[in-house]
Amino acid sequence: MSYLHEFWKGLWKENPVLVLMLGMCPTLAVSSSAKNSLGMGLATTFVLLGSNVAISLVRNVVPGKVRIPCYIVIIAVFTTIVEMLMDAYAPAELNRTLGIFIPLIVVNCIVLGRAEAFASKNSVFRSGLDGLGMGFGFTLALMALGGVREFLAAGTLFELQVVPGWEPFLLMKLPSGAFIVLGFFLAGMNVLKLRQARRVGKKYTPPEIDCSRCNICNR
Repeated sequence: MSYLHEFWKGLWKENPVLVLMLGMCPTLAVSSSAKNSLGMGLATTFVLLGSNVAISLVRNVVPGKVRIPCYIVIIAVFTTIVEMLMDAYAPAELNRTLGIFIPLIVVNCIVLGRAEAFASKNSVFRSGLDGLGMGFGFTLALMALGGVREFLAAGTLFELQVVPGWEPFLLMKLPSGAFIVLGFFLAGMNVLKLRQARRVGKKYTPPEIDCSRCNICNR
């Protein structure tokens, strides 16, 4: 399997939000604007990259019975780092908006899932590419969702007015608006994959969660 594939799969084929349906809590909670989505996505990408590399480095010395607690400690270290960096350098409004969702990256199923399913079984370089790909895929999906919601709610993108005199659609600011937009995104993904399957004469079935490389439930 090529190195490029390890990065690319997170952007499209195994996108955490649009395909694997992981990280729904921050996806629905902080995607009210493109700015919030970018901040949350970059923070998660930092933790994914750092924890994947660190876990890959120690995978052969961590006993199997305590690997999950060890992984969580490593993830918590990188989450604390990104939280401190955001406290120091991020705009106060963005920091306040993201709030508790930055510390909650520790329990984000995307991060722990990649640690267990990939980083604990692969080299440092492949694990780093996997973390970057999954992080960027999460960020792009979050920004697309946040951009649509922000535009429909206020006619703005990144807080810049795109359509003057836009009639606000306030439902898009609420969590229910996130569910509606995400539903359209997922429907669009299924339509695209259905058409791709028909072109090559195959039958398309909606994706299922692949647990073949995860042993959490078996320990």
